[in-house]
Order: sequence, then structure tokens, then C-alpha cells
Amino acid sequence: MLRLPFRRVVATALFAVLFVLPAFAQTDLSQVRAGKYDNGRMWTFDYPPLAEMQEFYGFTPDEAWFTKARLGALRLPNCTASFVSPYGLVMTNHHCGRNSVTQVTREGESLSADGFMAKSLEEERKVDGLYVDQLVAIEDVTDEIYAAVDQAETDAEKASARQQAIQTAQQRILAAAGGTEAGYVVQVISLYSGGRYSAYTFRRFGDLRLVMAPELQLGFFGGDADNFTYPRYALDMTFFRVYQDGKPYEPEHYFRWSADGSREGDPVFVIGNPGSTLRLETVAQLEWRRDVQEKGLLAVLDSRIAALKEVYDMEPEENLLNLIFGLQNSQKLYRGRVKGLNDPVIMTKRADTEAQFVNDLREKYRDQISTDVDVPYLTLVEDLAALQVEKRKFAAEYGAFLQMAGPGALSSATVRRAVIAHGYLKQLAAGGPDAAANLRRSLENAPDQDPRIDERFLAARLNDFVTYFGANDPGVLQALAGRTPADAARAVLQASPLATQAKTRAALEAGTLTMDDPAIALVAPFMDRLQAFQSAFAGLQAQEQELNARHGRARYDIYGTSRPPDATFSLRIADGRVASYDYNGTKAPAYTTFHGLYNSYYSMAARAEGPGEWDLPQRWLNAPPTFDRSTPMNLATTNDIIGGNSGSPLLNKDLEVVGLIFDGNIESLPSAFIFQTESARAVAVDSRGMMEALDEIYDMDRMVLELKAGKLAATEAEADAQMR
Repeated sequence: MLRLPFRRVVATALFAVLFVLPAFAQTDLSQVRAGKYDNGRMWTFDYPPLAEMQEFYGFTPDEAWFTKARLGALRLPNCTASFVSPYGLVMTNHHCGRNSVTQVTREGESLSADGFMAKSLEEERKVDGLYVDQLVAIEDVTDEIYAAVDQAETDAEKASARQQAIQTAQQRILAAAGGTEAGYVVQVISLYSGGRYSAYTFRRFGDLRLVMAPELQLGFFGGDADNFTYPRYALDMTFFRVYQDGKPYEPEHYFRWSADGSREGDPVFVIGNPGSTLRLETVAQLEWRRDVQEKGLLAVLDSRIAALKEVYDMEPEENLLNLIFGLQNSQKLYRGRVKGLNDPVIMTKRADTEAQFVNDLREKYRDQISTDVDVPYLTLVEDLAALQVEKRKFAAEYGAFLQMAGPGALSSATVRRAVIAHGYLKQLAAGGPDAAANLRRSLENAPDQDPRIDERFLAARLNDFVTYFGANDPGVLQALAGRTPADAARAVLQASPLATQAKTRAALEAGTLTMDDPAIALVAPFMDRLQAFQSAFAGLQAQEQELNARHGRARYDIYGTSRPPDATFSLRIADGRVASYDYNGTKAPAYTTFHGLYNSYYSMAARAEGPGEWDLPQRWLNAPPTFDRSTPMNLATTNDIIGGNSGSPLLNKDLEVVGLIFDGNIESLPSAFIFQTESARAVAVDSRGMMEALDEIYDMDRMVLELKAGKLAATEAEADAQMR
């Protein structure tokens, strides 16, 4: 057990008594009630929020408004984007396009540091493999899915029937659309945790070319320190262009650029693809996340990011830096989630929501209850709570094996090979080469990892075993054999052929790989436990999936579409207003300006030695005298967003671009579980700031002309001529 110095223990306890406990005590939890929109305002295009629009903003959009909103928006593989010109110009975030910038960088260039500005159509660079999807049709397939599921009996049969019905619906609708050859893909979207199902038909555009990306220092200004904060000063924007048949694509629907931007209090709308929320989960499910799942993920992120930073400090490398940035984003996210799940006000609101649901359920089925007729949904909350109790029996295994065996950025390549090799050798002995052929191929093709990262991740995994199983666990004692985790990791990588792909293949070819291999011997004491855990936990997850589906159906039966479903990386419209908020004893303004950008530079970077998170590139330090530093740069709004909304356009009532969503503030991080607007804010790049930077700093007259006037110029000279 980690022991803290006595003075630190006393100081920590004193802080809690003086500050933390009184803060909780100021809120009478017996008076806390759920809010009408705790489940959020991420409305689907299946069921657009007409009544809410009229109630809150005094207008009711017509079908043409929603059609334009839907077709102007796009979905990247990991983010949102949108058409912003009649010539296929696509807007998204810098952090959504960061890997694309790296991908198109040529020898001798440093586009991440210097930015990229295509001065002509010819200079726009194709990004191989990148695509965007446009939602062109929606079809309700709920009855089709339920018809198959309701005929099945066991949880496993229901899961199989659901998957088969989904595949059948997808294939039917895709064939009607013309198939993938015609450029379409179909996805069946689960809404209300399975309460409803919609088939979304997307038109896929696969020829995207990079047009403009600012320097990393501007796209991620303030670095991890400023991430999930506000006030903020980031130019988190990137522009691509969709091409078709070698020419710029001309979309029927796109979002025009607002000439005037927005004002505080204005209604604004986010059209995007929020990744996932958990607002329909029961209190017991959230408590599992609080105590085990999110807590465990945060611990893994903390240890692996620390390891990656050690390697980066030895030898800075752009791809590694991008990986660290991405993981730090997740780290801060999960830290905020854990904090939210430990907030008694949030959990009390969630408990009140649950109590209301149970009461509404009993009221709906009151007649059946009084006559002792079986009510299908009555014990859902209790059943889900009982399932969490069963899951908690595997809490140690969950933490110890988290992110261990599968591919990913947080696992050791040698550990992955050792796990596969252990299974391969057992299968080889039991059934011969043919039976073990698939595992052998997996072992041969397992990719390499920087040995410095591999060593640190392997040591971190051993530390996980010690943390969750205990230092005196027989498996831990056998694996470490008296060594520290760091010493054991170093020794394994020096002695095992599983440390590299080439040596692994050579050992397999020579037939010299055995259970005595140091890497296999390291994981062998845990393999039975891992397999038992995976089997048992998969069964519990299957049960939970079915209970969640029934829970979703029950919620939908009671509330219909008056409450939006959880986010599922499907297109949503979220309404809100531009708004300041109280924080740190003062007020966070609705807008920040370029003055704040330079103030951060002079306050932080200019006083530091060496490059830092608040540095500014030379072109920004030598800005022309016509550059207006009072131009709004970022803004805060009450819109309901989550990961996946990055790159979403922020639009006014006329569906004009007034901003570009790129983040939320710290106060918004618990929004995975509950939607609040007291101080939680979405953060966007202001359209006026983007235009000022394009015009004055980057001298991108082609883009200025295209965004302002909807005219396409092949070169900067042609744009200059048209603008005169």
C-alpha cells in the first residue's frame, strides 16, 4: 500500500474538512430534483424538435430547413465536418485533420509546425483513404428488428437474431440505393439503447484533398494545459475539398458563411455526430463506472501517458506527439467523468430520474399490476442493479487485464504476442498445425512497437497485476520471480524472440518457441484467470445488452421522442445559445479575442525558455498592421455536445456558419451522464476569427472569396482579380 507522509495526510484531511465537505453540505440533497432536459438536447433528424424550437426560439423550421441542415453536415471516420461552399469546401477541426496533415507532408517539409496553405487548386493535396459520409436517407426499421428478436428466447439467441435482422435490413436498403459501387453505405442505428432502430443511408465521398491547415501551435494553442478549458484561444480549424471525377464537387446544400457572426444570447445550432452518452444508464450502472470501469481506464491512461512522455523526451517525434495529444484528451475526459460520477448532486439527480421512471412505469401498467398480470418491464432497474453486483465480482480482473490482449495504443506488443503464443502452443499440442493455423497467422502478423515503449508498457502491465491482485498473489510472485516490474520487463525483452516480429517468425519457422519462453512464462500464470474472466464477463455483458434494450423500449414506450436518445455517433441537432457563465469567482466571457491569444503568449511563452504550449509562429508575431486583434476568436455556448461533435458547424437560425465546435469546458465533462447548462459550455472557433486569420495572417484570398462570395478561383492571382 502507498503510504503518504503524516503531514500530507493531515493537510489533505484538513482541506477536505475546510473546503470540500462544506461545499457538499451547502447543497441540501433532499431538495435536489432531476431537470426536464437532464437526458440532453441531442435531437435526431428522425424526430426533429419542432415544439422545442418554437418554445425556446420562437420559430418552427420547415422540412426544407432540416433537409439543408442534414445534407450540409458530413461525418468523418472520427469527427464531424460540413460543406461550407458551393464547390465542395469542407470545414472541420485541426485536431480532426492532424493525421491527414502528417500524411501529406513531403520530404523536407514540416507541415505540422508550419501549416499548409494551398495557393491554387492544383496545390490541394489528396489524402489517401480519407472519406466523408453524407446522410441522404433515414428509414425506421424497428418493427423489422423486433419481429426477429421477439421470436428468440435466450439472451444469446436474441443477440444473434438482432444482428442477423440488422444485416438483412442493411443489405436490403443498400441494394435499393445502388450498392457500394454507386457510392453508398448503410448503417442501422440503435436509438434509446435498442428502443428504436433506424437505417441511415450515407453517400460516401472518397476523394478529399487538403486545402488549408494552420500551424499546430495555433490549432492546439495552449496544448494539454488549455485542453477542456475556457476562456480559450485556439484556431482549431482545417479545410478539405471534396472532388468528384477529378473536379471540385458542387453540393446542392452547404452552409454559407455568416457576415456578422453571433451575439451573446443568440440561438445557435450544432449539427454533428456526438459519439456516445450514457444518460439512459441506471444509477447502479453509473456506480459500476464510478468505482471500476472509468476509474480503471483513467489509471491505465495515467501510467501509459507517463511512459510515452518519457520516450518522447528522449527523442521527440511527430507521430508520437500526436498519440500523446490524443491520449491526454482522453485522460482529461475520464478524469472529468470520474469527478462527475463522484458528485453527489449529479448522482442524486440521476437517482431522481430513475425514481420518476419507475413511478411512471408503474402508473402505465397500473391495471396489469393490480390484477397480478406479468408486467414485462417492472423489474428492469432491479435486474440491472443485480447484474452490476455480479460484475463487481470481477473488478480485480477487469482492472488488471484492461487493454491487455487486444491491439491498441495502450498495450505492450510483447504481451500481446505472448498471449497469442500461449494460446497457439496449447492449440498446437491439442489439435496440431491445422487447428492452430489462425493463431499462428495472428502471431506472425502482430506488429512491432518501439522497444522503449514496449518495455515501459510491459512494466506497467506488471504493475497493474500487483495493484489489482496484490504483491503476494501466487501469479504475481511467479511472474516477477523476485524482480521489480521494470527489471522483469527488461529481462523479458532481452531474452524472448516475441520482442520483435522478425524474431517471432524465425522462432515459429524453426519450431523453437515453447512455453518456457520468458514472455510466455510471464503471462502464463494469469492465462487461466484471463480466459475465465473473459468468458464470464462476456456472458454478463450479453445479459446487460438485452436488459439495456428492454430498458430502452420501456423508456420509449413511456416518454416517446420527448426525450432524445443517447448519442450513437449518428447525426444530431443540438440547440442552445451563446452564453457567458460564472467561474472562479468571476465571469467567463461569451467571446474571447485575438488580444487574449497574444496576452497568453506574452504572459506564458515569451517568459519561458525553449518552445512551449503558448508559443506563436513568426507569421503571427509579424502580423500586418491591418490585422484586427479585437476580432472574436472563440466563443462559448450552451449546446449539448460530446466527443464526435468535434468539427461540427455552429449555425444561426438561417443555417449560416457562426462558429466551429472544437471542445467543451472542464465543467462539461460529466455530460456523458447528464446535461447541464449552469456552467457547462461548448467551445467553438468564431467564424469572424477564422475569416480574419485566413485573410490577414495566411493571405488565403482564394478561400476568403469562396467563403464570402461563393466563387471559386483556381489561383491566388485569379482570386485577387475577382476581389478588386
